[in-house]
Amino acid sequence: MTAFRFGHAAANDWEAAADACLAQIGAVPAAANLGFVYVADALSEDLALILDRLQTATGVPHWVGTVGVGICATGVEYYGEPAIAVMLGEFPPGSFRVFSGLSGDLDVLEAEHRAWMAEHRPYLALVHADPALTDIEDILEELAARTSSGFLVGGLASAREAVGFLADGVIRSGVSGVFFSTQVPILTRLTQGCSPIGPHHRVTAAQRNILIEIDHKPALDVLKEDVGPELAGDLARIGGLIFAGLPIPGSDTGGYLVRNLVGLDPNRGLLAIGHMAGEGDPILFCRRDRGTAREDLIRM
Repeated sequence: MTAFRFGHAAANDWEAAADACLAQIGAVPAAANLGFVYVADALSEDLALILDRLQTATGVPHWVGTVGVGICATGVEYYGEPAIAVMLGEFPPGSFRVFSGLSGDLDVLEAEHRAWMAEHRPYLALVHADPALTDIEDILEELAARTSSGFLVGGLASAREAVGFLADGVIRSGVSGVFFSTQVPILTRLTQGCSPIGPHHRVTAAQRNILIEIDHKPALDVLKEDVGPELAGDLARIGGLIFAGLPIPGSDTGGYLVRNLVGLDPNRGLLAIGHMAGEGDPILFCRRDRGTAREDLIRM
């Protein structure tokens, strides 16, 4: 396996952006067999044209990717402008499998990929998902259970209008991505872009994703204590700034999952988060921190 070839560019239209990416990639290795492409949401309606241009120009048969409001590339952030980032990889034959269109149960996955999964037990999957799916957590849990590592990487598509996905074609909903077998060495890193702002707490009463009590006190009161008097006095400001952190059991690095605060009830002291919670679960609160994200990415 050789180094990845990549290119990224912003332009006034999809053709100029795609051609600039291809120019940066240069000569395409004959063994290149899987492409990754991320497209700014301003070009979402052009996904089919972009895919056709990339496939024709490179000869690479398999592609995965999605749409985002912003794109990060090598030392560059594209935000609020038409942009494309492309990467080509060379993988051992049969070492990966592209899948698409998953929603509800995974019968489609089993029907289409049973033979490959039996011969090459998936180790890890790169996954792109539609944030509008109501059962996305269940789908991802089932998908992770199909891998020998139990891990998925990837993320949710984001767009101001229509989302879109590439998985050997263009789709507009569901969960898609690519499985990798143990033939492909994979190294992953994670930045939450957040810093803890208070101590670790314990959920002492909850109903589904609604936190009723934390440390035997109203959940919202604990949040207010941690964010400080300025934000506590204007809770409308915490959206997109303050998040719930869920410590990962067994992590030797203090890792935690970040989940959105999705609602609060000042009258009853309730707090709703984007995750199912249970009595006894550990929790902390954290603040979006650009400096922390940058430090993490430099360290990686």
